[in-house]
Amino acid sequence: MTITELFIEAAGWSGAVLILGAYILLSLGRMQGNSPAYQWANVIGAAGFILNSGYHGAIPSVAINILWVAIGVFALWRIYKAAA
Repeated sequence: MTITELFIEAAGWSGAVLILGAYILLSLGRMQGNSPAYQWANVIGAAGFILNSGYHGAIPSVAINILWVAIGVFALWRIYKAAA
């Protein structure tokens, strides 16, 4: 495995851990869906999925994760706008 392949796989697995971890914490009531931490976990996690899916040619996964990032960025914008 090359260093590039290792990075791509690490990005995908890290993204999965971030998204799954955030969802578990949300489901347990330990994280709020409108918190910056939850939204950042989703944005960064989806970015990892985009890298991994794009490298492996999984275009539908790339597309859905681009939307996932867009939703998260929009939510972050609203959170920070409301706090200002």
